[in-house]
Amino acid sequence: MKKIRKTAKLGIALILILLPTIIFGQKNISTNLAKYMQAQVEINNFSGTVIVTKNGSILLKKAYGLADYEWNIKNTIDTKYQLASVTKQFTAAAILQLVEKGKLSLNDKLSQFFPDYPKADSVTIHMLLSHSSGLAMGFKEIATSSMSADSAYNEIKKMPYEFSPGTKTAYSNIGYYLLAKIIEKVSGEKYADYLNKHIFEKVGMKNSGVITNEILIPKKAKNYILEDNKYTNNPYINWKINIGHDGVYSTVEDLALWDKALYGTTILSEKMKKLMFTPYSKENWGYGFIINPFYNHGHQLISHDGGFFGAMTSLNRFTDDSLFVTVLSNNESFSYIIAYGLSAIALQMPIELPYKHYQTKIDNSIYDKYIGKYGEIEIIKIGEKLYYNNSETELLPESQTKFFKANNNDRTIELIKDKSGIYNSIILTKGGVKEIVMKNKQ
Repeated sequence: MKKIRKTAKLGIALILILLPTIIFGQKNISTNLAKYMQAQVEINNFSGTVIVTKNGSILLKKAYGLADYEWNIKNTIDTKYQLASVTKQFTAAAILQLVEKGKLSLNDKLSQFFPDYPKADSVTIHMLLSHSSGLAMGFKEIATSSMSADSAYNEIKKMPYEFSPGTKTAYSNIGYYLLAKIIEKVSGEKYADYLNKHIFEKVGMKNSGVITNEILIPKKAKNYILEDNKYTNNPYINWKINIGHDGVYSTVEDLALWDKALYGTTILSEKMKKLMFTPYSKENWGYGFIINPFYNHGHQLISHDGGFFGAMTSLNRFTDDSLFVTVLSNNESFSYIIAYGLSAIALQMPIELPYKHYQTKIDNSIYDKYIGKYGEIEIIKIGEKLYYNNSETELLPESQTKFFKANNNDRTIELIKDKSGIYNSIILTKGGVKEIVMKNKQ
């Protein structure tokens, strides 16, 4: 499963840029949220369902696009979506419940449950939860195979560690797969049964569960991937294997109930929630969540995104503001970028509506003045073209100084020069939110 966002801080400052397409004042937040989403549909072909609530009141709850492209069936409010890595928070909550019941300890070693796993004496439950185990990302090839659960485990055991357990942090799907298996070993229940009984039923999440390859799930959206500007069906996924880090399905309304439950103690005590919401590394990983990532708009944020073969998801809890923003998509729409824009509107920040970008021809001799590092962003020139951080992400010009990503129209870069005529900063726009990033001193 691909990691959706970098967690390194960019060192950027938010600024207010006065442009005709920016919303100001936010006297009617719901109207502006609806306008933003309609633009996402018309410009970026968003397909999915979104919800935005503040202090328990619904600011926006609406479905867009199609749940089934072949039959032209529309998404609805109660459409169920594969959550991808948003699943991890439910796995983490289940582990913490077992810790609270005294059936587990965060210091327990992996060897207690999988004695044949390499370096298992060096890996703890805490490391698995906080992505500090050194276990590899893994899973894309295994998840799309037809191998048995035992065969998959044997293949996973062969994957080398990225680093010595506990010495660094790196996002790991394998760690959460093993946590799901530990839940089964300790509770004596199947992973799906445990989540249904101890989380979904308690919260009232009647439209949530764990995907299987056999059981039909009413009103579940099909997933579609974009290849060569055409949508195709996502590949086969082996749900006997693809659990713990993925596998949960839900609706936006059920996830709003989950958000509400996390403010109380129905699922976890205050002590367990504090453990879950504590950042344990410079990357700010908690247990199943990331805590106050760089995209938090300067507000307290507990969040997680997901993405796997057509499913793109984003769950965001601005806890000091009682703001909840969730975007679930079934056609690889950039849910995390859209959630970033929606949360900005709900927090009454200025924002630029999505618009159609057109590539234009410019004098590229000026590109030499643009190249360099701006915070964590590097603008590179290769031949006669500009690129963003690497040779795979081309920047296409829409004016002499403004560029958009070839693979994501919702991200633009505008070069800004100082009084002496030197280009010393950029305006980075993500999902309509504008940030200024100064050029690094050489």
